[in-house]
Amino acid sequence: MVEELVTAGIALASAGAVYVAAAARVVKQYERGVVLRLGRLTSVPREPGFTMIVPGVDRMRKVNMQIVTMPVPAQEGITHDNVTVRVDAVVYFKVVDAADAVIKVEDYRFAVSQVAQTSLRSIIGKSDLDDLLSNREKLNQGLEVMIDSPALGWGVQIDRVEIKDVSLPETMKRSMARQAEATRDRRARVINADAELQASKKLAEAAQAMSDQPAALQLRLLQTVVAVAAEKNSTLVLPFPVELLRFLERSGLQAQAQTEAYERRGAAAAPPSAPRSAPPSAPQSAPPSVPPSVPLSGTAPDAEAAAALEELPEAEQLP
Repeated sequence: MVEELVTAGIALASAGAVYVAAAARVVKQYERGVVLRLGRLTSVPREPGFTMIVPGVDRMRKVNMQIVTMPVPAQEGITHDNVTVRVDAVVYFKVVDAADAVIKVEDYRFAVSQVAQTSLRSIIGKSDLDDLLSNREKLNQGLEVMIDSPALGWGVQIDRVEIKDVSLPETMKRSMARQAEATRDRRARVINADAELQASKKLAEAAQAMSDQPAALQLRLLQTVVAVAAEKNSTLVLPFPVELLRFLERSGLQAQAQTEAYERRGAAAAPPSAPRSAPPSAPQSAPPSVPPSVPLSGTAPDAEAAAALEELPEAEQLP
């Protein structure tokens, strides 16, 4: 009798141990347990820690609540300005409702991946190439909104979306390189022209100052000679003042004016030729004994010569 009781106790203990082993579950801190009892969802998911289910009746599925990093495969598309590009991205998301992630979608990871790919292709078609290269933050926000809208119904929250890389064709890369080079060349030319303008203004101010003080020009010339002769070279510098050229030019103009004045005076003092209509026996205005270079006083040629000399400019008058 006692042996039967002992055997029954051992069997009952063994059955209890088997039941506990089959019913015991451990939910980790970053997980939640969704229990389906006879195919129906229980009210509340199981919290982290030790929990029990009914073997053969309950079925528990653990859902990871950590942030998942999912790379989006590179998608090839045509931008709004007709440029073919390949763009890849990465999506950060997490499950906020374990029951919805199990009940409302078959595989929430695969669903999020497909939505991310289609949204990425859509955002490529709506954007320009300059936006993809320089305004990525705005595109990331738009892509996050597009993915988060359907994911909220699956108990999934999109934490962040980042566009990683934009691959361009080689022809487009060369075109952009030429554009950047042309822009830099234009900027260099503008800077050089601005420098020339400023230098010309400073040189004009320096020339004005030197014109007020002629000795400053001579000092500057001597400084230039010293700067050229400071190094060991075979350059021979012969300073030639500009004022000397101006003096020679004025002397030449005065000599030319004197020559023209003498010629006009001689032409005015010469006796005028008789007109063809006058008779051959008409008397001349001056006696032949008077030399042609000494005109008579009060005669018309002398008055004409004086008037011609008065009409000469100051630079051409005789000293």
